[in-house]
This record gives sequence, structure tokens and C-alpha cells, in this order.
Amino acid sequence: MEVASVNGRIHVRNLATSILVPVVGGSIVGALANRGTREQYERLKNPSFAPPGWVFPVVWTALYKMMGVAKYRAQETAKPLGRERQVLAPYELQLGLNFLWSFLFFKWGLRGTALVEMAALLGTIIWAAYEFYQVDKLAGGLMVPYIAWVAFALGLNYSFWQLNK
Repeated sequence: MEVASVNGRIHVRNLATSILVPVVGGSIVGALANRGTREQYERLKNPSFAPPGWVFPVVWTALYKMMGVAKYRAQETAKPLGRERQVLAPYELQLGLNFLWSFLFFKWGLRGTALVEMAALLGTIIWAAYEFYQVDKLAGGLMVPYIAWVAFALGLNYSFWQLNK
């Protein structure tokens, strides 16, 4: 995959950091918020369209990597335009909301609150993708699978909430 560069150079440290922050952050959140998640997931009444539990870490790892590359591309392109803060603000907000959701849904069992939070998360991801797209079309495009997955997860969250009241 081609990545954005300034003066024809890829800033490896910036790229690595952009990818590692969501991947490592997601792993830490998973370790802290999702203890016993597999057992909890299996005990819950599942909607018919719920994927098996093993799907989630696979999908999230891929999405975190893609969003890291998107963030890097958008950041590197926005810097010389003086738009870095504007472009990155919704990305940072959505990442915080992303990490919070696991605590709400699994650790604290607040599935209704998690649903509302996920709706806000989806809106923030769309905003981040829009900002990315304004400076780098591929960066915006890399956010589309994330939008699709969170839209699916929103329906899944709603179904779990309704089935497990």
C-alpha cells in the first residue's frame, strides 16, 4: 500500500506511531475491559446475525491498522496546509469513543449506554473520514470499512441490548 510522503519520503516513525497507537491501545483496552468477554458473549442471547467471537479481534486488528495508515496519510498531507489540528481532532475523538465502548458494553454491562455512545462514535468516524477525504482521498477511503463495521456493530449492539434486558 502506498503511503503519503513529504518531499518523497515516508516518515517511518510517524507511520509506525499512527498504526501502533490504535493497535496497542485497542489491545490494552481489550485486556482491561474485555476480561471474560468470550464467556460473557457466549452467555448472552445472540441475534441470528452475530458473528462468532473469534471474528472481533481479527476485524478490529485490521481496522486499527487501516485507520492508522489513514491517520498518517491525512496528517502528513494536512501539515503543510496548516490543517493538521482540524483534520486530526475528529480522529482523536473517535478513537477515544472507540476505546470507551468496550468498557461500557462489557466491563460495566451498560448496553443501552453503549448503544448511544456507539451512535456518537459512528457520527464521529464519518466526520473524521470526511476531514481525511478533504486532504487525501485514499485516507478518507481507508475509513470506509471502519464505518461499515461500526454501522453493523451498532445494529448488533441494539440487538444484544434488546435480547438481554
